[in-house]
Formats: sequence, structure tokens, C-alpha cells
Amino acid sequence: MSRYDKLLQYVMAILFLIFIGLILFLNLMLPKEVFSESENRKLEQLPVFSFHSFISGKFTSDFEKYMMDQFVAREIWVGVKSNADRLIGKKESNGVYLGKEGYLLQKFVERNESELKEKVQTINSFHFSTPELTKYVMLVPTAVSVLQSKLPDYVSGDRERVLLNDVRTSLNPGIHYVDVYPVLSSRQNEPIYYKTDHHWTSKGAFYAYQQLSKQMGFIQKREEDFDIRILTNDFYGSLYSKSGFRNVSPDSIGLYIPKNEWMYTVEYVEEQQRTDSMYELENMKKKDKYTVFFNGNHPLIKINTGHKEGQKLLVVKDSYANSFIPFLTSHFSEIYIVDLRYYEGDVASLAQQHQIHDMLILYNMNTFVEDPSINNLTDTKE
Repeated sequence: MSRYDKLLQYVMAILFLIFIGLILFLNLMLPKEVFSESENRKLEQLPVFSFHSFISGKFTSDFEKYMMDQFVAREIWVGVKSNADRLIGKKESNGVYLGKEGYLLQKFVERNESELKEKVQTINSFHFSTPELTKYVMLVPTAVSVLQSKLPDYVSGDRERVLLNDVRTSLNPGIHYVDVYPVLSSRQNEPIYYKTDHHWTSKGAFYAYQQLSKQMGFIQKREEDFDIRILTNDFYGSLYSKSGFRNVSPDSIGLYIPKNEWMYTVEYVEEQQRTDSMYELENMKKKDKYTVFFNGNHPLIKINTGHKEGQKLLVVKDSYANSFIPFLTSHFSEIYIVDLRYYEGDVASLAQQHQIHDMLILYNMNTFVEDPSINNLTDTKE
């Protein structure tokens, strides 16, 4: 080996060490992010060390998640990896499938079945302790189980459908289960899910609203009763950011505005803010444009619709409900919206205090399986 080759090796080694050192330095010194706007989720924070968590392996697992979430320039590295995977024909990146016709579909990751049973038992226990509330449960299947024709050839959404059925059959018979899978499946060739985001579109939410109306017994509105207003044709959602897949077409975001719209007020209770719109149009300038609906997620929202003769409704929900709830304002006098990921009050007391008669639990199946907050439903706060 010539002196030139040796010198080149030394220079490359030194540059590599400098690069690694710079990455380590930036990871240590840069402030840690709490929330990913592009993925619409909380990011892992540095776990608290304890001897028990270390022995059980929980600390190591949580620390690994923390490092993945907080790694410097994470989205850039995700993009580099996914592009490399795509070149070799790989159709999955970071839990997201690259489907047909440019669809990105979130992988359904099954959790411990005992945890799922615990969540169903929580709902059943809450039902038993609040007999005055008429309850409806809508668990929305994600795109991976509905859009069968868009999946890569080796992928199946069967497991999510099996678990949906398990939940339905395990709920107390007094709880009304709203099965939206058939109507969504029959409309799968329409844009009922975003291509680049994990949420359903307003059109998908509209079809589910019509299904709910059949069980609740109110007169549903037809699509021609709305003016559909397209806010943007340039929406790149959470799955676009999470997967790193590029060269896919952006989505459109549309609002269904009733042609005969009533005046209403929206109160963000804990923030002590009030507005006359369910939409934050300024968020069209942000990365996560889905937050146009109710400006994202909040602990407790109260909508006063002005329909004096209508019933009151309590909605316990995840972010799928944000584009769904606007369809309900024509049918209820007051709507109380609780997100158990942030709400610290007692749900049963809230319903009793405001003399609420109807309750809707609305989650997408991924959130219902992954997020433990539904168990807060039966927590009694002093």
C-alpha cells in the first residue's frame, strides 16, 4: 500500500470520527422535541432510570425509542433510508407500506390481546356504572384493512378486521356498535382515506356519519345538502413524513359546509377560548394541515349549536373524530368532546353535570389498540 493510500485512509477515518462526534454532540446538545407535527404524535422522552426498569428491559426498550424519536435530522435520515429501500424494490418503510396508485398505508401493529380485552372491559364497566347514558361505539378500520385493492400483493388487512369483530362481540349487548366497515369497503374506490396521511377524509367521515344516523335515528343529510369547499391540493400528511417515501402525489383537504348552516359557538374549555368556527383556516399554512379541524386535539371542547330541541351528545374520541363531528352539529343542541389523552376530569361526572343523554366513543382501530388512554374512562377523579 502506497503512502498516498495510507494517508487517504487516515483522512477518511478522521473525517468519519468527526462526523460521528458531531452527530453525538448535536444529539446531546440540541433541545428535545415533545411533539411531531408531521406525524401528529408525542415523541418519546428520556426515560427515568430505575433498577427494576433496567432488569425488566423496559428502560432499554424505552431508551431505544427515545433515541429513534430524538435523533438529529431524523426526517432526513428516514427519507434517505426509504429511498434506498425503494431502489431495491422494498415496499415498506418505518411501518408504512408503499401501496398501489401512490397510497401510503399505515401498518397495523397488533398489541397484547390482554390489553385489548382490558380496554373493552373498561367500556363495559363504564356502561354498567352510567345506565342513564345511551352509548354508541364506532371503531373505524384503517386504510390497510379497507383499501384492499391498494395494498402491496404480499400484505393483508385481515387481522385488523378480526380484532374489530372481537371487540364488537365482546361489548355489552346494551352498547350500540356502529359497524362502518361495510359502507367504507363498498366505497373503497372513492377518496375516503388520504393517500399520504393516516386519517380518513371528510368524504369517508361523511359515509360513517350516515351509518351512525341509522342507529341514532336522526334524519341524515345527503351529500347534496353540503357545499364541498376544497382548502388545498397540496397536503402531505403524517405517513409521508413517517415513511420517507417521496415522489407521491399530495392530497386535497375538503370541508363539507351545510347549505343551511346554523350559527354555533365552539369553546375550548381548558384553554378558555371561544370561537364561531370548527375550522382553523390559518393551519393551512402549517405542515399538519389536518389540524384545520378544531385546531387539532384538545382535552375538552363544547359546541353549542343553537338547536334548542336537540339532545346533548358526549363524544370520547381520537383525532379521527375531528373531521367527523362537524356532521353532527345539525342534530344536537350541545356536543361535548373529550380526548382522554389529555382530559383529566371525570367523564361520568361531566355527563351527569350537563344532563347528557347520548354518548359516542369514536376511535380508529390503530389508536384504540395502541393507546392506553381509553382506560381513563373509568378513573374517578376527586
